[in-house]
Amino acid sequence: MGAVTEELLAAWQAQIRDAAARGDCVEIRGGGSKAFLGEPARGAVLDTRAWRGVVSYEPTELVITVRAGTPLAEVEAVLAERNQMLAFEPPHFGNATVGGMVAAGLSGPRRASAGAVRDHVLGISLLDGRGELLRFGGQVMKNVAGYDVSRLMCGAMGCLGLLLDVSLKVLPRPALERTVRLSMTLSEALQAMNRWGGEPLPISATCWVGDSVYVRLSGAHAAVDAAVARLKGDVLDDAAQAGFWLAIREQTHPFFSRHAPLWRLSVPSVEEPIGLPGEVLLEWGGALRWVLCEDGALARERASKEHGSAMLFRALHGSSLQRFDALSPASRAIHQRLKQAFDPARVFNRGRMYPDW
Repeated sequence: MGAVTEELLAAWQAQIRDAAARGDCVEIRGGGSKAFLGEPARGAVLDTRAWRGVVSYEPTELVITVRAGTPLAEVEAVLAERNQMLAFEPPHFGNATVGGMVAAGLSGPRRASAGAVRDHVLGISLLDGRGELLRFGGQVMKNVAGYDVSRLMCGAMGCLGLLLDVSLKVLPRPALERTVRLSMTLSEALQAMNRWGGEPLPISATCWVGDSVYVRLSGAHAAVDAAVARLKGDVLDDAAQAGFWLAIREQTHPFFSRHAPLWRLSVPSVEEPIGLPGEVLLEWGGALRWVLCEDGALARERASKEHGSAMLFRALHGSSLQRFDALSPASRAIHQRLKQAFDPARVFNRGRMYPDW
């Protein structure tokens, strides 16, 4: 660790300890690309962008370790030079950083086939709410005996600690990708997606929007070509394919531009349409459903009925609706114990997920 990083680390430790002593809080912020997610942050800003750079990269071992303030685009560029990638296709939504990527825990179109962010996090280092430096995990998959704290940070919205360094598993880019489009109703698309899931097809992403289902096939040339012939749809050219999946990942597709609350529903993929008013976009074989719906209570009720969850992903300005599902008593007790262990003075991102955090 260089003199500059040691000085920055000491400054952050002092800021955290001072906030804890005063009963104040800090807002952890990188690129600010996920500021819309969750409740508005409070407290003095702790800007992570100065803590940046690739610490180590072993292409043959498929592992990269980077500082949390590193721009996500910079990491992806380094990996692309060796024909590798972050397989879970994290959305950027602007100037995303690695720390924000882990804290938000969001994955893109490839998540259903490649796994989520947490499945690729091997190890982390962080500062807890006492200003202490902690390290968990390592740089290999089989490095955990007991509770996997590294993956616990995925989706915690920075409420448990200030991420410093993150080790990630990476994967080679597929030899070939093709996207097939077929005209289908919502019900037909759900049935087809679940049927394809039981077949030996190299599917890396699915999406239904606007009465069409899009199926991305990735892998060896022979396998992809055979799957294209099997599905018998319209094949997108390379530019259209890249543009479509980028628009889905970054939510620049026209579907996401509608002036309505955007709900993110996670339900079993086998469920038929759950009957919410408003437009729908399906991903992940039908397990992820984006719904433009004004009735938040109904969205949560329908998701709960299907043994799923509903999150208010993007709210209209001035909305007072709770962003995250209410926790069950058992889950709430676990969350509170974790918060007490990592951040007893509630220094980090206070209220970002739940009012008493």
